[in-house]
Amino acid sequence: MRAQLTHSLTYRYEAPVQLGEHRLCLRPRAQGHQHLIEHSLQITPEPSHSHDLLAASGDAIQRVRFFGPTDALRIQASSLVVTHPAAPLLDCFNGLEPPLPYPRRQLNQDLLGALEGWLPNGQHDPSAVELAQDALMGSNQQVLPFLHQLMEMIQDRVKYTQRHAGPAWPAGRTLRERIGSCRDLAMLMTECCRSVGLPARFASGYHLADPAPQSYDLHAWTEVYLPGAGWRGFDPSAGGEITERYIVLASSSKPDLTAAVCGTFSGPPGTVSELSWLIEAMVESESGQDHEPSLIQAA
Repeated sequence: MRAQLTHSLTYRYEAPVQLGEHRLCLRPRAQGHQHLIEHSLQITPEPSHSHDLLAASGDAIQRVRFFGPTDALRIQASSLVVTHPAAPLLDCFNGLEPPLPYPRRQLNQDLLGALEGWLPNGQHDPSAVELAQDALMGSNQQVLPFLHQLMEMIQDRVKYTQRHAGPAWPAGRTLRERIGSCRDLAMLMTECCRSVGLPARFASGYHLADPAPQSYDLHAWTEVYLPGAGWRGFDPSAGGEITERYIVLASSSKPDLTAAVCGTFSGPPGTVSELSWLIEAMVESESGQDHEPSLIQAA
């Protein structure tokens, strides 16, 4: 798949403010099954300082600083991305996949951070552990049946809903409320996978569905590390493995580190800010013709 993406965000402030440092995760991943052909970033007001960095996850992140007051911040990221289908997982395993739960001693030490629980004491949420155990019972302790059984059970127990504001909910709250956004379901699946020894992390990006919807939005899913196959994406909101129509922006063991834009501002007490955004995607069809772009705009 070949896609031209434009992601625009505008922050407006009711009074002039001083912008703090901002962290931007708007550059699509450039390795693996995804290739970044072109990328540009326009920021108004122009930053007084900007530098790229390689995050712990391997993603390209940009940090910017500003000088002087402003009543608006405008960011526009334009990217041309080409994606390719991943090799079938069964071909990667070659019949040598060990049963679950995975023993930690067989994992690369670099992956241990993707096994930790999110409770304050570092333990896994008991409700997520229970859900994972239920999925194990119906999968004969095999990894692919477990992942598909887990996604099926998440969809059965949690109703998907859109929720644009706020961080991802802990797994226990999502199961208790029986409702959640894509990032809530992704966090739930990540926690369940970790509890059975599968390294897992939170991923954020775009899902350019076919046929194209009337609007696109940021999306979240889970990446699971599978020996012989590497990091592979699974979308509990859709109930399946991700395809070449998913474009990754950022992934992390901590969901808040995948936010497209994260920063601060200071101004008069009680200053109100307002965010509007627009995501536009032009996807090349199988015949080589371009689809009409899909948009999302919100205030």
